[in-house]
Amino acid sequence: MFAVVGTVPDDDFPVVRGAVSVGGDVLRVEGSGRIHEIPINRGTAALLAAAFMVCRYFGEPAPEAFLVGDTGRGHGSRRLYQYLEETLPDCFYTSLTFHYIQPDVDWHNRVLFAVEEMKTRPVLIADAGFMYAAKMSGQAPAYDVFTPDMGELAFLADESAPHPFYTRGFILHENNRAPQLIERAYGHDNAARYLLVKGAQDIIADRSGILETVEKPATEALEAIGGTGDIITGLLAGLTGIGWNIPDACTASARISREAGRAANPDPGTQVSDIIRHIPEALDRLL
Repeated sequence: MFAVVGTVPDDDFPVVRGAVSVGGDVLRVEGSGRIHEIPINRGTAALLAAAFMVCRYFGEPAPEAFLVGDTGRGHGSRRLYQYLEETLPDCFYTSLTFHYIQPDVDWHNRVLFAVEEMKTRPVLIADAGFMYAAKMSGQAPAYDVFTPDMGELAFLADESAPHPFYTRGFILHENNRAPQLIERAYGHDNAARYLLVKGAQDIIADRSGILETVEKPATEALEAIGGTGDIITGLLAGLTGIGWNIPDACTASARISREAGRAANPDPGTQVSDIIRHIPEALDRLL
């Protein structure tokens, strides 16, 4: 079993830990004595829905979620950080993916210490806010995969920036600068063991440089749809969670996401849930 940690945009949503399922456009999480329903539009809900589709396709147990409500003020995130610190040492997961959480260096380090106390160390994946905290804490090399977009890659490459908003202007993030940004991120120890850089061209890299790129199928309408990056990270969480090696899982995640997007025949009004329901078809084409 593997787990995903993140937030939902509802300050009244409690700390919840439980297995997930998908019904239509809704993610269901069973925890705290009830079933919680979350719309699948983007964010951690979209990530979990994509991971669930991988598990269902391969007949594997559903992922477990650690969730809390947080609209950006950080109160919920701090409650979730504390819960993780208390519970993770007694957990067993094949992979553990951290997603949208308010960055907090001190709490990040306490959670990472809790991970190190687990009897079996899981594959560690970080995206969004938790990736920012990992970089800001100087602990990026403790992770197995970061999944930045090009702007976030520029943030990783800037050894001085405390947040993507403060990335220095001279560190450009056009796609043709990706090799230099990757080299710079690793040179300052601000990258995980592997990078899956999401964009018009998806890039898989490690400290040696670019390992593989994925460009096709290219569906222009997907660029306007929020949440497609969350799908890629969810696919990666699912594939590593069921035992795929990391480089293969990174490449497959990029390809599956693109195939599912193409199959959805998207337009600017397409929802991320419309793409997620095509993941089984995309897996058929890949495999």
